[in-house]
Amino acid sequence: MPKIDPPTPNAIGNDEIFDAHVGGKLSVALQAPLDTKRALSIAYTPGVAQVSRAIAADRTLAARYTWANRLVAVVSDGSAVLGLGDIGPAASLPVMEGKCALFKQFAGLDAIPIVLDTKDPDEIVETLIRLRPTFGAVNLEDISAPRCFEIERRVIEAMDCPVMHDDQHGTAIVVLAALMGATKLLGRDMSSVRVVVSGAGAAGVACTNLLMAMGVSDITVLDSRGILQAGRTDMNSVKADLAQRTNPDGRTGGLIQALDGADVFLGLSGGVVPEECIATMAPDGIVFALSNPDPEIHPEIAAKYAAVVATGRSDFPNQINNVLAFPGVFRGALDAGARQITEKMMVAAAEAIYSVASDDLALDRIVPSPLDLRVVEAVAAAVAFASDTAG
Repeated sequence: MPKIDPPTPNAIGNDEIFDAHVGGKLSVALQAPLDTKRALSIAYTPGVAQVSRAIAADRTLAARYTWANRLVAVVSDGSAVLGLGDIGPAASLPVMEGKCALFKQFAGLDAIPIVLDTKDPDEIVETLIRLRPTFGAVNLEDISAPRCFEIERRVIEAMDCPVMHDDQHGTAIVVLAALMGATKLLGRDMSSVRVVVSGAGAAGVACTNLLMAMGVSDITVLDSRGILQAGRTDMNSVKADLAQRTNPDGRTGGLIQALDGADVFLGLSGGVVPEECIATMAPDGIVFALSNPDPEIHPEIAAKYAAVVATGRSDFPNQINNVLAFPGVFRGALDAGARQITEKMMVAAAEAIYSVASDDLALDRIVPSPLDLRVVEAVAAAVAFASDTAG
């Protein structure tokens, strides 16, 4: 498939991109000026010693008198960055800085990028445990599967603060919201659609699990070797578990067999989907080709056969982007003092995203714009409420 370039009016030159990243995208801002001796003596020595003594006597005071309680650590080992793959921690840092900038811009949360020069799950988990007094939540990012599943599980178990691997759950939340919008627009019952998920990595597994939790029972998942099904012996434990819970018709083969008559295609693999496969889908189909920067199929080609088409790119309609989810999810969790981000909170986030778009759904607007400031407020409120009502 040829590389998909943005439409000419939105083209961005290399010079503009690199100039915007000179010196990084983040800085530390002061809450109050330090322009007098009095201000200096309050912010630092000797005044700061009083605050430190108070926290030493009562650790809970750190939540009030430091930024840690509202600080998100954006953590990566650089092993699965965007569509670039294993590019290492240094090369991943611009992405993590960007993530932190989005936290600040959309949710008003401070965030710091932490890139780790190790891929060892034990070392990653141990490092975060040791750093725990520094931050109030952990956003895991761009960690390759299947290690990401173990790392997230172990960090959640070890921490008393919100933890979420955004590549898994942020994607799943926005995909669920988009499917709510698309099926509502088309007058379909979401639980009755047949879904094909191309990609059994972090996002594919999480999307499948969340869709199933919402009642979508007919899901077929593929990896690079074909349909996940119980007869295969070349799957890791995560895929083997997924194979036991999906593919109710017992399909075998590859994308051709999976897509025949399907209602929904969800692309999360970075692979290429031939036009002739999309042509075999059921009428009024839904295509979410989310690989970045090159969708699995060009949206204009997919639109010849599908009623609703979405990508992960901002230069085509219906951008399914994690920024619709993670700022509000973390702010809501921190507002509520939640210790975990639960499935109930993720569903609440998806419903909130859908609610913002629901009044004026259209074929080219099944989710709100990432720049719609109503989204983070709605998501944060819904997540906080779901946390408070968890039981």
